[in-house]
Amino acid sequence: MSLDFRNLNTLWASVMAETLVRLGLQTAVICPGSRSAPLAIALARHPQLDAIPVLDERSASFFALGLAKRTHRPVALICTSGTAGANFYPAVIEASESGVPLIVLTADRPPELRQCKAGQAIDQSKLFGHYPVWQLELALPETDRLRHLLPYLRQTLVQAWGRSQFPHPGPVHLNVPLREPLAPIAAADQSDLSDVIDAETFFAHVAPAAPARPGGDPLPDWHLFQQLQQQYPRGLIIAGLAQPQEAEVYCRAIATLATTLGWPVLADALNPLRNFQALNPNLIGHYDEILRSQAQAPFPDFQPDLQPDLRPDGVIRIGELPTSRFLRQWLTGFEGPQWVISDRPDNLDPLHGHTIHLRLGLNNLAETPPTAGRTAARPGGDYLQRWQQLEEQVAEAIAQRFQQTPELREPKIAWFLSQHLPVGTLLFVANSTPVRDLEWFWQKGDRQIQPYVNRGANGIDGTLSTALGLAHRSQRPCVLLTGDLALLHDTNGFLLAKTLSKSHPADSLTIVLINNNGGGIFELLPISQFDPPFEEFFATPQNIAFAQLCKTYDIEHRVIVSWEVLAQQLQQLPSSGVRLLEIRSDRKADAGWRSQLLSELMPRQ
Repeated sequence: MSLDFRNLNTLWASVMAETLVRLGLQTAVICPGSRSAPLAIALARHPQLDAIPVLDERSASFFALGLAKRTHRPVALICTSGTAGANFYPAVIEASESGVPLIVLTADRPPELRQCKAGQAIDQSKLFGHYPVWQLELALPETDRLRHLLPYLRQTLVQAWGRSQFPHPGPVHLNVPLREPLAPIAAADQSDLSDVIDAETFFAHVAPAAPARPGGDPLPDWHLFQQLQQQYPRGLIIAGLAQPQEAEVYCRAIATLATTLGWPVLADALNPLRNFQALNPNLIGHYDEILRSQAQAPFPDFQPDLQPDLRPDGVIRIGELPTSRFLRQWLTGFEGPQWVISDRPDNLDPLHGHTIHLRLGLNNLAETPPTAGRTAARPGGDYLQRWQQLEEQVAEAIAQRFQQTPELREPKIAWFLSQHLPVGTLLFVANSTPVRDLEWFWQKGDRQIQPYVNRGANGIDGTLSTALGLAHRSQRPCVLLTGDLALLHDTNGFLLAKTLSKSHPADSLTIVLINNNGGGIFELLPISQFDPPFEEFFATPQNIAFAQLCKTYDIEHRVIVSWEVLAQQLQQLPSSGVRLLEIRSDRKADAGWRSQLLSELMPRQ
């Protein structure tokens, strides 16, 4: 028991810390500041808590996001009053949009010091708008009402912890007003504080919640899937972005559904399915290239019905839509029924089709496989075989082209990583071009790689910090694939590198940096044809010497000069700390090379 009776604020904060730890909190990310001092001290001194100090609030919030994303467990995030909390906003938005649990504690001035130019005071009420799944301003601690306020404080934290996970995970914001003294100075009447609480009785009922089926999801209706099998023999399963806690269980669930129906599975590269190939013989990874064969130039003239033998009569979508624009455009012309399986309440249909949402968790499919009396797995018909034939053609064409490309080409990196990353690697992918290259070129395999990405809001902010949070105490190799601008946008994340120290010997992050000196994604867009102002205002080259940047932060740096060197470096990932592998490329040349390659990959009809 670590209650601190030195003054009113230390007791208040230590009750908060003890309650959260008993609920299951393992990590608190703490930013420096005066008003938050009682919270920082209480959390830092708790013996069962991993308290991590971080200078930059934005970096801290994305670090917490990455850790919570991997563990599916709330992480506490603490800052002082004023604009400090505003720097949490991008990560809170991402956590909300992607369903990641966070407990955000912003210290604040008391009411009498607001709206009067007291300094470091802003309106922190509902600071993050509607993005938290739950938010509240705590009452001020008061000595004469302490017997009543401490139970209120405890139960409010119990509620906050629960709401961060159920019925749907997301960030919770508690604004914490505090009067002075903020330092742990012993109060004259401190003996009176110990009389208001019997700690053993007070915390007796506080414990982690029992495991629950996410969102209280119903068990799957296999009778419905049996009907779909009979009514829609040319059906498709489309699996978008997924970052499940148990990747193999997730993949087995989709495999059960796919083999039961005999339908092909179009799997996003930001989904573990492509890395558990043996579980699902119906897997299709190169649907984007296949569907490009049905497109006419330019893209707005895309006709979704040029190849009737691929047109489905029913579609099951699992989670969000994949990244592919061609797939989305193709589905826009599909007027048949679509079922979206997700345990979240969000509308996951940006195409506004004939969609029925099935509020069902994927784990339920894995836990309750169909019995012989309901329906049995069926072999795929001609429709599945046609998809598989085209998939094989494209995969073979990609392999041949890349095997015959000895020079370092940006599009080949994703293909190369899919075959050389160690088994079980956690791969964080920066937004923009790396996400697209994964979608187009990531090869199927059985390396059990788990991809992660911040696609809730699709921003590049916090890329490095999120990856560092993902790696923290992961006990698995972790790799970040990023471009130069996404990395530079979060260089304060390098201050967190010391958290992956020798005290956690299995923690490490290898950064695979694609340095094309600018925003490569813009080279793929029509705006690239308008220069000026394209180069200065869109590509925004920064001309940074990354070797010098790494030296500043004591980060190991290597320039990759060949695919053989990259393979060697990936086979010898560091056991601790951070290492950066820089691959230099020609942004404009690689953009043209990529476009030509994609046009050549259209399968034979």
